[in-house]
Amino acid sequence: MERLHSFPTPSGNTATGFDALFSNTEGAGNTATGYQALYSNTAGVANTANGTLALHANTIGEFNTASGDGALLNNTEGFGNTANGGSALSSNSTGNNNTALGYNAGFNITGTGNVCIGEGVLGVAGEFNTTWIRNIHNTVQPVVGTDPDNVTVNSAGRLGRGDVSSRRYKHDIKPMDNASEAILALKPVTFRYNKEYDATQTLAYGLIAEDVAQVYPDLVGRNREGQPESVRYEQINAMLLNEFLKEHRKMEDQQKQINALTVQLKEQAAQIQKVSAQVKMSRPAQQVAMDQP
Repeated sequence: MERLHSFPTPSGNTATGFDALFSNTEGAGNTATGYQALYSNTAGVANTANGTLALHANTIGEFNTASGDGALLNNTEGFGNTANGGSALSSNSTGNNNTALGYNAGFNITGTGNVCIGEGVLGVAGEFNTTWIRNIHNTVQPVVGTDPDNVTVNSAGRLGRGDVSSRRYKHDIKPMDNASEAILALKPVTFRYNKEYDATQTLAYGLIAEDVAQVYPDLVGRNREGQPESVRYEQINAMLLNEFLKEHRKMEDQQKQINALTVQLKEQAAQIQKVSAQVKMSRPAQQVAMDQP
């Protein structure tokens, strides 16, 4: 059985479904489609509810959009929320300007200005201006970063985590050896970003991607057209570490040689001292022999 409710005072309301917009008295410009969609709305305006119990508890909340069964179920006063998916943002009551996309997306959200994207991305109650996105942490990005928790974007626009250091993700592993010597040809510079990218014109330090590409092409990131776009500084850090370790080993070898030479010199000094003592002891006997008539 379908039951439509309408009142003469409010204008621009559309209700399709049993008890949709059942309590509305003053609200205008609302659209409710589904069983008890916008059921409790009295004065809220410009809300859109599509699905069973969508925006069911809303009373004075405005400019909300709920698509899916139970979407924004408990919203009462919150405004500017967008929930697409069954039970999306269903715990929110007074939070504003939240966005949730996917089944159960933002289910725990009660704060304001949050974004939850993906099925089962529940969010956290009481958070403000925070974003949760499904799959990024589970996506190992081919663009190597410095921290497994850093989010990177490759040239195709795919989001993912940065560098992962476990052997599980790697193959063809071998010592760097002399491959790191290429960084010795790099030319660090000072620069300022163009004003459209940095209005503060703060002095910066780094490298020029085109120059690096001429020395070592694998140390640059490229855009979709294949042009050098960025420098893989984290790779340079690893190469610097390799060069440091090489020099450290050389210093260790030199120190061993110095220590060995020091021991030899001490032994030679001891031998010289012993011979000198023997010479001194033999001199009185020789002197006595020379003094006898």
